[in-house]
Amino acid sequence: RTPRLGEFCGASVSQPEAYPGWNPNPQSRILGVTKACYKEMYGTEPESLAIHAGLECGMISDKCGGVDTVSFGPTITGAHSPDERVKISTVKPFFELVLKILTTSVALEQ
Repeated sequence: RTPRLGEFCGASVSQPEAYPGWNPNPQSRILGVTKACYKEMYGTEPESLAIHAGLECGMISDKCGGVDTVSFGPTITGAHSPDERVKISTVKPFFELVLKILTTSVALEQ
């Protein structure tokens, strides 16, 4: 619908391709590090699942030669809409987990 509306108004419309696919790897090293860090920090196993969504993981992996990727983040509701919100109380734990994953990954490389 949007391209037709643009063209109706005299605009030139181009639509980039959708995100490339991303097949999560349940044996991935970064997933293992992420799950171990989460369990160490919060004392429980994280939920690990694949969902149908447009994620940057496919694009990053595609552009970076198949780099190992994992996707997670703070709690968001109403994504990609005017009602999109982030649950503020989940941002700090998310950030702390990112730091732990990065420091653990660097330590494993040395």
